[in-house]
Amino acid sequence: MTEIVHFVGLGSMGLGMAQSALRAGFETYGHDPDAGRRELLVAAGGRLLDRASPKAEVLVCVVLNAAQTRDALFGAQGWAEGVQAGGVILGCATVAPEFAREMEAEAARRGLLYLDAPISGGAVKAAEGRLSVMASGRAEAFGRAEAVLAALAETVHRLGDCAGPGSAMKAVNQLLAGVHIAAMGEALCFATSQGLDLARVLEVIKVSAGNSWMFENRAPHVIEADYAPRSAIDIWPKDLGIVRDIAARAALPLPLVEAALTEYRAASAAGLGRADDAAITKHIAARAGLRLPGED
Repeated sequence: MTEIVHFVGLGSMGLGMAQSALRAGFETYGHDPDAGRRELLVAAGGRLLDRASPKAEVLVCVVLNAAQTRDALFGAQGWAEGVQAGGVILGCATVAPEFAREMEAEAARRGLLYLDAPISGGAVKAAEGRLSVMASGRAEAFGRAEAVLAALAETVHRLGDCAGPGSAMKAVNQLLAGVHIAAMGEALCFATSQGLDLARVLEVIKVSAGNSWMFENRAPHVIEADYAPRSAIDIWPKDLGIVRDIAARAALPLPLVEAALTEYRAASAAGLGRADDAAITKHIAARAGLRLPGED
């Protein structure tokens, strides 16, 4: 019998993940408030999720934040009711560890398993089934979700036997990623101010010590003047805000995070919030009166 998987959230990550589940042979149902995203799932061979859908062994929740996760699973939407007894929920949003533990406890009260399973890799890897999953939870939850995780991820990092460590690790990842993107923007603007060709800058830096995954991934967006959102500016005030709040509870100052957070908030206020996060470069350049590729 084909395993049934529900996806709640069919955004840039969720839709690709659902497509990966379909390719792996899972009977895949999905919901998103955007009718266009639902249509894309159906076009890929998936089915629309509603109250009459058959119950799932696995529910994958790929929404934006903690509030949406709570609402989608146990609040007004209540999609957890569509998971069969003993089934498992994968919580994939970037949230605080305390919130992940709360969701695990609520799932347990309802006879369900829960994996704290934030994801990384971007929309392309989501569609290829090559994500990195930073997961923690009970061994039974890992066992129940094993086949689905194999369809969605290239690497599943098992980080603990309860919810929390997965989200803590994702916060570390987001700290580095958010700061690196902001640094990429500053570096490209600095290079522009020195009269350097940005394509040559990318060519040199990606084989030099100053490279980072985010520099190599995002700099081409700037060079090609392509700011279609794969990952939007507005994600970073949320995610770096979570990082800052976690650190504050540990009495740990994070000055680089604070600086990057200020830049992302300013870029969002300047109207770039829904642009690709590489557009932080445009924000920095505008303040300095610099022209980037595509702005001639």
